[in-house]
Amino acid sequence: MRTTSTPGPSSTTTILDREVPPPSTWWDWFVGLPLRIILIVAISSIVLFLLRRSIRTITNHVAEGTPFLDRGILRPIGESEVGSVLAKANPLSSARRAQRARTIGSVLRSTSTIVVGGIAFFLILAELGVNLAPFIASAGVIGVALGFGAQSLVKDFLTGLFMLLEDQYGVGDVVDVGPANGTVEAVTLRITKIRDSDGTLWYVPNGTMLRVGNKTQGWATAVVEIDVDYFADLDQVRGLLAQAASRVVKDPVVGAHVLGEPTITGIERLSADAVTLRLKVKTSPAMQWEVARELRTATREVLERADVPLAGQRDLMATHRAALAPQDDEPEPTPRDPRSTPLDDVVSNRDARVSASRDEPVPTEEPPPPVER
Repeated sequence: MRTTSTPGPSSTTTILDREVPPPSTWWDWFVGLPLRIILIVAISSIVLFLLRRSIRTITNHVAEGTPFLDRGILRPIGESEVGSVLAKANPLSSARRAQRARTIGSVLRSTSTIVVGGIAFFLILAELGVNLAPFIASAGVIGVALGFGAQSLVKDFLTGLFMLLEDQYGVGDVVDVGPANGTVEAVTLRITKIRDSDGTLWYVPNGTMLRVGNKTQGWATAVVEIDVDYFADLDQVRGLLAQAASRVVKDPVVGAHVLGEPTITGIERLSADAVTLRLKVKTSPAMQWEVARELRTATREVLERADVPLAGQRDLMATHRAALAPQDDEPEPTPRDPRSTPLDDVVSNRDARVSASRDEPVPTEEPPPPVER
């Protein structure tokens, strides 16, 4: 009688003439290397997702200007109309803050992706039994080569990062970076786009900026210099300048951007025909040029009304006053008939010229002198 033996739990079965390990062996294999790799990928993905979400949330709050108005006891203020008005009081500052926050957030998200992905990659290689020493050595060599070959690029990125962190300038600021002067239109980690007064758009690498002058950050000063006649009464001129400045301060549009009291300094320059006085006013950012133009207009009007000439304009002012003064001996012009046509005007002018020529005395010829014999 033929007997068959039943396979034990650790023995193998035959399927299509191939030996397949029992389920327990499959489970032991799965809970080993594959499970560890899956856990590394899953944990890395979760950590990366949480990091990117946190960075995006924080940068959005900073960009919108709501991190301090939406928490604690200040939450009702942030939700009120007053809080929204205060948050949007300076649009240029809000735009600069938003771009800086979003740029830094993009850099942090990219950095977190590279760091977490690199760590996960090397952990998986270690689980597979790959020797990491050659990879680390190769990465070091590649890093050194890139550092030497892309020094300017690395310099631009580092300079742009520190520039954004320090808030040196932003979109809407008027800056002087040496080769280019104008309004900042865009700021990235590598370059800054500046539009000058001629409309030219300059692309300036951040690493090439040795110094930056920001003309519209915090506050500005409108400076107007006035050259008056050498013999003008300086006390009178100071009073007139104060009157012009007070008129600009009371203006409902321009006066809203004046932050302090106008200052009139003493004699700045003294020449053979002029005395220079200086008028200074503290203004809001980017409004110093508009306030200076209004100050020049008001100064010209008050000096002209007071008959105070500018440097070298004394004789011209006297001639101008004489031309504006009415003349008693001049005949009054004849009013024009509203029904007259251009042809009637031509005929009238011709008749006037003919009558004027008839009224002129005819010169008589004098007899020749007698000839002496």
